[in-house]
Amino acid sequence: GTGSSILSALQDLFWLSKSKVEKQLQIISVLQWVLTFLIMGVACTLILMYILCTDCWAIAALYLAWLVFDWNTPKKGGRRSQWVRNWAIWRYFRDYFPIRLVKTHNLLTTRNYIFGYHPHGIMGLGAFCNFSTEATGVSQKFPGIRPYLATLAGNFRMPILRDYLMSGGICPVNRDSIDYILSRNGSGNAIIIVVGGAAESLNCTPGKNSVTLKNRKGFVKLALRHGADLVPVYSFGENEVYKQVIFEEGSWGRWVQKKFQKHIGFAPCIFHGRGLFSSNTWGLLPYSKPITTVVGEPITIPKIDNPSQKEVDFYHSVYVDSLIKLFDKYKSKFGLPETEVLEVN
Repeated sequence: GTGSSILSALQDLFWLSKSKVEKQLQIISVLQWVLTFLIMGVACTLILMYILCTDCWAIAALYLAWLVFDWNTPKKGGRRSQWVRNWAIWRYFRDYFPIRLVKTHNLLTTRNYIFGYHPHGIMGLGAFCNFSTEATGVSQKFPGIRPYLATLAGNFRMPILRDYLMSGGICPVNRDSIDYILSRNGSGNAIIIVVGGAAESLNCTPGKNSVTLKNRKGFVKLALRHGADLVPVYSFGENEVYKQVIFEEGSWGRWVQKKFQKHIGFAPCIFHGRGLFSSNTWGLLPYSKPITTVVGEPITIPKIDNPSQKEVDFYHSVYVDSLIKLFDKYKSKFGLPETEVLEVN
């Protein structure tokens, strides 16, 4: 009858509205992370300097005093917060793309691990969501394993930003920090290193599966020194969420990017995603493309205090072969043709 028709229409309207609200929350959650990635450190520094020049200078002075006292905390495993890692906003962040974490093997809590994450992408969105939040259930899939996502040490010199990053279990990607976690923090630790770094980000573009790895052997040496098992990780779709202007080798654009990379630690990329209000316009929001992060089989690494170059080269080659096998095994399951080849540079 008429009553049931009206009720049905109201129910349809309710679910449509709920869907729209959830989509907006997903966009807001991703936008806040993009702004954090791009400007939070500089913005917080400028705000702190401004407060020092106002009547509220004491607040800024107290924070700076705390900063001096707390300066070395990032190098000692940081200060993670399970409350922050479980924020609902990260689940909306996950669902925007969506992002998924795939476990292929169990990890022993009696061992430590170094995960090699590939590829970098523009912002490493899959790495952040999977290992710095609980949105994809990393703690349930790998019980007893504490993940630490390693990023540029310069980020931890920025006020407020450093505390925000540490709350998610993010640490500096330097020797002091990694040595501490792998030698003085017990077992069951997993440090996630985006091996290709800034150099790899310069070549990421939709439709391209390439990694910068041939001459990246420092993480293998660290694994040998600590007897930490190596775990290859590949994120299918990481390169699909942004479009980038790729400068050819030898061009002025690539020269500028490499100078920044050498002296500052990151390479400025010219990229774009979608707009805030429409997917048909350009903006800073990433495109909502699926990202599937596959954690491969751990490679058992012996503990060698002073590994020779020959030993480093051997385990590096084992790691490269393992990564290629992981890519080949799962590529067709996540939208790539069987003929797709992982390019290792």
